[in-house]
Amino acid sequence: MHFVVTRHDKPNSLALRLSERPGHLKYLETVIDRIVFGGALLAQDGTQNGSVLMIDVHDMAAATAFADADPYVDTGLFAATSIEPFRPVFRDGAWLP
Repeated sequence: MHFVVTRHDKPNSLALRLSERPGHLKYLETVIDRIVFGGALLAQDGTQNGSVLMIDVHDMAAATAFADADPYVDTGLFAATSIEPFRPVFRDGAWLP
């Protein structure tokens, strides 16, 4: 089942994000097989201020565990996190079956 994990950073936390990024990337390497796609949310000036990941896991409990295990959580980087079930409908300009 697909879930979208959306994270918004606390204001003025780019330095924290960058300093803790190696641990975050190391974690993502351990779960990369469950990531469908992901990327950065950007502020108007182009700096990262959050992220979106679509993950493929069994259920909401697994999605929550996936999100909670990110080292960024322990650093207090995020102002808000949402985890929502997602049903893909389009991919690469085409309808999905």
